[in-house]
Amino acid sequence: MSFWSRFLGRPLAAEPSALSRFLGRQAAYVTQKTVVDYCRVKAGRGEAELFGDRDFMAALRHCRWQVFFASVADVSAMAEAWLRPHAEGREAALAGAVAALGCAVLDAEEVPPEEHAARDAARDGLAAHLAALLLAPPVPADRMPLTAEAPLFATLPVHPDQRRGESEAIRGALRFQIVTTQQELERGFDAPRLAARLVAA
Repeated sequence: MSFWSRFLGRPLAAEPSALSRFLGRQAAYVTQKTVVDYCRVKAGRGEAELFGDRDFMAALRHCRWQVFFASVADVSAMAEAWLRPHAEGREAALAGAVAALGCAVLDAEEVPPEEHAARDAARDGLAAHLAALLLAPPVPADRMPLTAEAPLFATLPVHPDQRRGESEAIRGALRFQIVTTQQELERGFDAPRLAARLVAA
C-alpha cells in the first residue's frame, strides 16, 4: 500500500494532526450514515414531513450528538488497535496520545449546552477507555466492542415498536461504518511513522 501510494503520487500521512482530523471526520461520518440513513429509510415517502417535524428533529439532533461522542471513542480505539503493533514497548504512550487527539476532537465541537454533560463525560473517560483496551490484544474493527451501540439504541428517534426485528440490521450498519473507517485509515496513513511520532509526542 505504501509503495502504490508513492507510485501514484499520494504519500501516506504520518502527522498526528492529520490523524486528529481523520478521527473527527470519521466519527461524524459514522454518526451521519448510521443514524440519518436509518431514519430516512424508515420514513420512506414521508421523509419530508418527518424531517420537517420540530420534535423529531430535536430528538434526531440529540441522538446524533450522543452517537457522535461515542463514535469518537470507537474510531480512537480502532486507530489505537491498528497502530499498537508498531509501538512495541510504548503501548501506553500510544494510547495516551490517541486519547488526547480524541479529546481534542470533542473539545473542538460547538456542542449545545444540553449536551455538555455527555460531551464532558465522553472526554473525561476516553483515556481510561483506551488504557483498559491495552489489557487484551488489539482487536480489528470487525470484532471490536462498539461504545456507540448503547447510545444509538437508547436515543434513536424511532419508537422501539417501529423497529422490532431490526436490531441486527442497525448494529450491522454501525459496524459497517467502523470497518470502512479502518479501511480508510489503512489507505491513508503510514502506520510505523505515525506511531513513532505519536509516542514521541
